[in-house]
Amino acid sequence: MKFSKITAIIRLDRAEQVEGKLKSIGVPGMSCTHVNGYGEYADFYSSDWKVKHARVEIFVRADQVQEIVNAILEAAGTGTSGDGIIAVLPVEHLYHIRSGNAATDTAT
Repeated sequence: MKFSKITAIIRLDRAEQVEGKLKSIGVPGMSCTHVNGYGEYADFYSSDWKVKHARVEIFVRADQVQEIVNAILEAAGTGTSGDGIIAVLPVEHLYHIRSGNAATDTAT
């Protein structure tokens, strides 16, 4: 079974909306961390230009990617500069630490 990793860097104030949307479409698990950085949007009033964002990471079956990407776009988008990015990467192997078994049906 093919898996993908979805990583989204989103506005910190949109993290709860994204989490709620992911739960509503049945995503079984995700990780969310606070990150600092700059890209399209930078805080020019700060000496290092960094802005606080949230990073959401999800491991899913490859056939679930588009639905999840669409959900993140819907929940995270404000239509203004600095809304963030989404990256989708192939996952070569995925294992459950508890059992040591390769993941087959679900990614979490």
